[in-house]
Amino acid sequence: MSISVRAQNSTLRLYVASSNQGKLREYRALAEPAGESVDIAFIPIFGSLDVFEEIWPTIAENAAGKALHYSRFAEGIVIADDSGLVVPALGGAPGVLSARYAGPDATDVERVRKVLDEMRGMKGEARRARFVCVVAVAESGNMLGLFSAAAEGILLEAPRGEHGFGYDPIFFFPALGKTYAEISREEKNQYSHRGKAFHKALDFLLNRH
Repeated sequence: MSISVRAQNSTLRLYVASSNQGKLREYRALAEPAGESVDIAFIPIFGSLDVFEEIWPTIAENAAGKALHYSRFAEGIVIADDSGLVVPALGGAPGVLSARYAGPDATDVERVRKVLDEMRGMKGEARRARFVCVVAVAESGNMLGLFSAAAEGILLEAPRGEHGFGYDPIFFFPALGKTYAEISREEKNQYSHRGKAFHKALDFLLNRH
């Protein structure tokens, strides 16, 4: 990632369209190379706002809709993302339904089990998969940009590792020889689909003036 210093040497403030503390920490970690030129925070009144329903058929539409919706209530730039696991052998599933693939109240363990059950007996190329992420950036109800990235991997037949979340324990990343649940936070920030998409968005914002 190449991040330049802003022309006016001012701070870029970004508001995250979420109330998830883990996501805020992840974004801040991803922005660390930019130093004090980037400040990332929650939308102050997020908890009292109407919830954006992620019901659209694509990851990009959900990310864009979320950013546009919440940017109408923030005085500044809002970022939002959506991501999913895409398995060609399952027709692209879980895809946009990744977070609720085993039902709206399912646990990560249940979601992983459902995917593994559906892939039972599949070998070789059939186990290829990719994580996809789209980061959307909006301001005052206007879209500034959409940034996407993917990470290619192979789905194991059983979970491995204690870190991460979601499908991380079965997503084997050949470049590092580990699952996403076995790598460090720093490695994941560097190689993950969300990390790469966020870096694209941040580069755009820091270099647009």
